[in-house]
Amino acid sequence: MVSSGETPTLVDLFCGAGGLSLGFQRAGFRPIRAIDNWKPAIYTYQANIGGHVMEENITEFSEIPKSTVIAGGPPCQGFSSAGKRRDDDERNSLVTVFARIVARKKPQAFVFENVEGFLTGADGRFVLDLLAPVLEAGYRVHLRKINAANYGVPQHRKRVVAIGGLGWDPSFPQPTHSAHGAPGAHLAAKLLTPTPCLAESLADLPPPSDCEPGTPPDHVSKPLEGLDLARAELLQPGQRMRDLPEKLWHDSYRRRAFRRVMDGMPTERRGGAPSGVRRLRADEPSKSITGGSLRDFLHPSEHRPLTNRECAHLQTFPDDFVFFGSKADRAQLIGNAVPPLLARIIAELLLSDLNAPQEIKSGGALLTFVPTLSSGMSPALESVASRVRRRFGVGVQKELQRALWD
Repeated sequence: MVSSGETPTLVDLFCGAGGLSLGFQRAGFRPIRAIDNWKPAIYTYQANIGGHVMEENITEFSEIPKSTVIAGGPPCQGFSSAGKRRDDDERNSLVTVFARIVARKKPQAFVFENVEGFLTGADGRFVLDLLAPVLEAGYRVHLRKINAANYGVPQHRKRVVAIGGLGWDPSFPQPTHSAHGAPGAHLAAKLLTPTPCLAESLADLPPPSDCEPGTPPDHVSKPLEGLDLARAELLQPGQRMRDLPEKLWHDSYRRRAFRRVMDGMPTERRGGAPSGVRRLRADEPSKSITGGSLRDFLHPSEHRPLTNRECAHLQTFPDDFVFFGSKADRAQLIGNAVPPLLARIIAELLLSDLNAPQEIKSGGALLTFVPTLSSGMSPALESVASRVRRRFGVGVQKELQRALWD
């Protein structure tokens, strides 16, 4: 564990804009190395967090310094529900790279974060790609799907988080907030402080500028015109593309409107077509911020998209955090990031664990596996849960049932 007076250190793989590093830094960790292979991410991280960032294509043989914690979220587009799924996407192999680096370097703990589609991609292969190397190396792991709104982040952002301790049992952060406005949001917690809604979160921002760079930076919006304005004028809070006359649908939305759901969940339970453009509600947490939020989300009361700064605000980045690259690059950096507030909550609990005496245990173990808080699963998710139970033992099944039903 961490020695008295020693500052714990962090290596952030696939660091992006640095949301994980920023949260860990604010919790008391010292980031000593961050790695990414995208220049806008490198420039953004360097300007805001430090010069210890490196531009590199990460492989399992990358030179990684010794650190207390290794954290990261391998690029997720291969199994993201926001785009077309490709189970053979080469980026998916970076899950294995992350796990093998952890197994080789043996930090005292690791933290992994990814999109919820990670759970069902290739019938659970990627879950096993993460777990098998780290469990064999002796890590004792929690793997759970969470909603960032239950930790005070003002958006419904469902993510998979794994936390592992080398020979000791780490804690997993409990929800701090009750959320509403999305299916199943109430299942994690009901009697806690309500998650800030979109209006509360954006209340301290001034009106956006109509030209770059904006005040604060990236708080820029130009008036809508033509069909975009016509759509905005008709959409009420909470409404989306399917609520518009068909003549106003985007061509891309029309093509996807009746796409087949491939994971076995009936269409009526999955909501069918993607939402396309949507007007957000002021009285609920935002929908999940992605790289397409400038295209997909309208301000709840103004006929305009959200600004990049509003998206960063909803991601809990401070307003003096500066993003680099084109406008689209900056939107992608913001949408891909781990919310710094969520990262800080995870890091603070991990630091508490590292500072406390821990019972040393031999052998790796999957302590909890919670792929959903719902009482039911899609056929795809049930298949993955079965694979995990078979691979890692009956104890996982009991712990899963206890986590879901108690």
